[in-house]
Amino acid sequence: MTSNPIPEGQRIRIALLGCGRISKNHFDAIARIPELELVSVCDSVSERAEQAGAANSVPWFTSYEQMLADVPSDAVVIATPSGLHPQHGIVAAKAGRHVISEKPMAISLAAADALVQACDDNHVHLFVVKQNRLNPPIVLLKRAIDNGRFGRIYMANCTVRWTRPQDYYDQAPWRGTWEFDGGAFMNQASHYVDLVQWLVGPVESVMAKTATMARRIEAEDSGVAVLKFRSGAIGTIEVTMLTFPKNLEGSITILGEKGTVKIGGTAVNKVEHWQFADYDDDDKLVEQSNTNPPSVYGFGHEGYYRNVVSVLRGQAKPDTDGRAGRKSLELILGIYESAKTGRDVPLPLRVNI
Repeated sequence: MTSNPIPEGQRIRIALLGCGRISKNHFDAIARIPELELVSVCDSVSERAEQAGAANSVPWFTSYEQMLADVPSDAVVIATPSGLHPQHGIVAAKAGRHVISEKPMAISLAAADALVQACDDNHVHLFVVKQNRLNPPIVLLKRAIDNGRFGRIYMANCTVRWTRPQDYYDQAPWRGTWEFDGGAFMNQASHYVDLVQWLVGPVESVMAKTATMARRIEAEDSGVAVLKFRSGAIGTIEVTMLTFPKNLEGSITILGEKGTVKIGGTAVNKVEHWQFADYDDDDKLVEQSNTNPPSVYGFGHEGYYRNVVSVLRGQAKPDTDGRAGRKSLELILGIYESAKTGRDVPLPLRVNI
């Protein structure tokens, strides 16, 4: 049971914690939606907080608790290092704020469960940002799967061939650490891991190899996972941050008995192949679904926030809540467990992982 809906005509007040790389996508999306109002920002680095405050004409803080105490808000966006999402989300929930967490929602299942529990206990919504689910080509693909157009799905492949130079990791010491971030699977490719399990269904087991070949970080810069789905389908996820000289591909391919689809581009933003045995009116929409986003983050944050508005008005269910966010986290942790032990790892995992 969550708190009372926010009535029509009353703007939904958003506070944001963490003014780093991803925050601009949130600021831009919030600014484009009239029902939303950014009311405050906070970052532990005062220069960053001040710049974000000035750019958005809102008060800025370096103390999270002070921001929550001084500025009334309805929801808090958590855009801090991944390992801090649960504790920051729990603080917001206890203050009676809805929680909008960037991905991943946590880097351990126990921490993810603690965040879900805190939001339940305090009757607030927990949203986990998975904006790539809203890319127009992905929306078409999901509908084709749900409508049974593929027949039986045989194989699914996800490929993330991006580049993150050493200076990307050096800019923020938390990046690539096990305590606060994880590696290519947990950070950069987490949206793709999410798409595979969301589109093709529950994973029965995973086998993986990871490596740290060219970046001075604790976690992996590259890896490959082989998935066995409960449906009997098999899949692969290939991830690297070492592509020369720039981001090449973020794609997903589904092969079924009656259909073959590849959504590619640098961030699943373009239909590269679309073929089915039987015609559907959605086939006319393929060309117009292609987008050309300015970065790998795509355009999905705005759509995600529109769902947040509808949920907080009491008109819809969350596109991705804490329990949905936990599913992709569990698969990532299964990938890491397999890479560490060299064994095939069955899902679901034990919670202490």
